Parts: sequence; structure tokens; C-alpha cells
Amino acid sequence: MIKVEHLSQSFKEQQVIENISFEVMQGEFFGIIGPNGSGKSTLLRLLSGIDPVKMGEVRLDGRFATSYSRKELARWLAVLQQDALPPVGFTVREVVEMGRYPFQNWLGEDSADAEGLIEGIVRKLHLEPLIDRTIERLSGGERQRVALAKVMAQQPRLLMLDEPTTFLDIGYQVQMMDYIKEWQSESELTVVAVLHDLNLAAQYCTRLMVVQNGQLAAIGTPDEIITSGLITEVYGTEPIVLKHPVNCAPQILLQPGK
Repeated sequence: MIKVEHLSQSFKEQQVIENISFEVMQGEFFGIIGPNGSGKSTLLRLLSGIDPVKMGEVRLDGRFATSYSRKELARWLAVLQQDALPPVGFTVREVVEMGRYPFQNWLGEDSADAEGLIEGIVRKLHLEPLIDRTIERLSGGERQRVALAKVMAQQPRLLMLDEPTTFLDIGYQVQMMDYIKEWQSESELTVVAVLHDLNLAAQYCTRLMVVQNGQLAAIGTPDEIITSGLITEVYGTEPIVLKHPVNCAPQILLQPGK
């Protein structure tokens, strides 16, 4: 699905991404973690084609990312960024309908039953009571649900997420990740997510990649990555790592003073 080889990127002579190579398999829930400023979001922008690749290669489904037109790429890749909603004034319905843009012709006609698709997504994410409300009247959790509905309307094969749970309370964080995981399971979606919360990353991702100072520090399963030694080395704090009592995913407990 994604193959990255010797990817590097710099801004104003500062190296932000340095010689990173990895692959993401179809159907994976692939998490990118690392300290603040390590280059995670920059890496996602390169993978998604938002920023041009200057050194190295990014192949999506066997083709160079740069070989796709914007509209062609949007037909199978969707990106959910932080604060991804448009300016004030649009209703929830209008925002969700924007996700169908890649499938519309120059007359604005859709190639599929867009109305039925959107109604199904609205029901799935419990957005019916909000459907005619403008986005500036939504809470943080509601806004994230609308943003997710918009990318679901694209019906992508590949979904990229940039810290989708940022600024959400714990209830909305779990709800958001559950929606994404359910969608992935139902549609064989491939997910690449930059995540800040290591405990959430360990519970939802099949593999994790650690980025430190713009370099690939480690890659593997949550059990291989969420270890006391690696977390101490990368984040500079000494956690206690335990198994989750229900799903056995590794979970960290922080120690004050360490």
C-alpha cells in the first residue's frame, strides 16, 4: 500500500526528516509516535502529498505519490488533519457533502448514490440532531465527528490521521478511535495515524513506528515498541509498563520524579 524509501526533508537548512524507509501493508492500522517536534506531522504531510517530496521516494499503491492528480488521489486517500473543518457558516450536512467532491463531474453531479451514502454515515456517527447546525456551534467532540464523517464520505482505501484525539476529553478520545477502528474493520481500510497518546496507540494500532529527531528510531508491534527501555530512551522519562487487563495491550504508568 505505502512504500517509503530514503525519505528526507529540510526547511530553511534544518533537517526535519532524515533518510526514513518503511512500508505499510494493506489493512494495517499503522501508528506514528514520538516526542513533540520529532517530525511526525511533517512525515504525514509528505506521505499524503500535501507537501512535495524533495529527497527520496513515496509510492502509494505501487505508484509515485507525485504521479497522481489531486482529484485522483482524493478518490482513494483521505486525510484528517487537526482543525480540518472549513470556516464558519457551513452546516454539518454541507461539510459532510464536501467529502464527495472527488467523485463529482464539472456539473457537480456525483457518480454514486451520494445522498444515501451520506445519510448512512450521519446515522452511524449519530449526527442526526446536528445535521442543520453550523459548525461554529459544535463542541470539540462534535466537530471531530463531523470531520470524520466528511472523510468517510470520500470512501477512501487509505486514511491518514494527524493526532485525531487532540483536545478531546477521554470519552471522546475512545469514541473517536472506536469509530475509526470499526470503519477500518468493515471496509478493509488502511490507516496511518500520528498519535500522541501512547496507551491509545498501543490498543488500536497493529504496528507502531517511533520517530525521534527526524529519524526512524524503531518499528514493530505495540509489545515490541511500548517497553520501559525504549520509552525512557526516546521520551526521557522512566515509565512502568503493564498489560491491559482486558486486551493485554502494553500500557504505561508515569512515575513522578522520573
